Amino acid sequence: MSQPALKARTDLILRELNIDPDVIAHRTLPYFEEVSEHLLVEAETDADTGKIYRLTAPATQAWREMKQQAAADGVGIYLVSAWRSLDYQAGLIRTKQAAGIAPEDFFTSLAPPGCSEHHTGCAVDINTPGCDEVTGIFGETGAFRWLEANAAHYGFAMSFPPDNPWGFIYEPWHWCWHPAK
Repeated sequence: MSQPALKARTDLILRELNIDPDVIAHRTLPYFEEVSEHLLVEAETDADTGKIYRLTAPATQAWREMKQQAAADGVGIYLVSAWRSLDYQAGLIRTKQAAGIAPEDFFTSLAPPGCSEHHTGCAVDINTPGCDEVTGIFGETGAFRWLEANAAHYGFAMSFPPDNPWGFIYEPWHWCWHPAK
């Protein structure tokens, strides 16, 4: 799908959510095509909940190798989010709306449908034992320091450092796999 088509689809979903697309127009957010579900494989299953996290096969392989090396180095990491459909992303927005949170506020930590790297099947949210999920506190952990030093060896890069150009909060837990070119 072309970038204009992805933007048009995103604008349509936002209007269905009663959100003016102008809310994000100034942010120059990239658009990410939703990977076909048949290209996804199980990357990890949450031992407590049974939730299955899926990624593309190459991203899954890179994730597993990275996680295995982290464990060998005494660092525990696990997934708290992976692939998300556009519909799932819209559902996250509906939850924020139901809680009375304004789009101007939740779009600093939640990408609109069509603008989330999670749609690609290559993005992961990572946590470590003993840390609250998806908070800036993750950036203070040994697991984060390990990722900073080692994630690039497996093709992963942190997407939203402090003061990133897209207006998202600092997300030390969010990493995306970028295949070697």
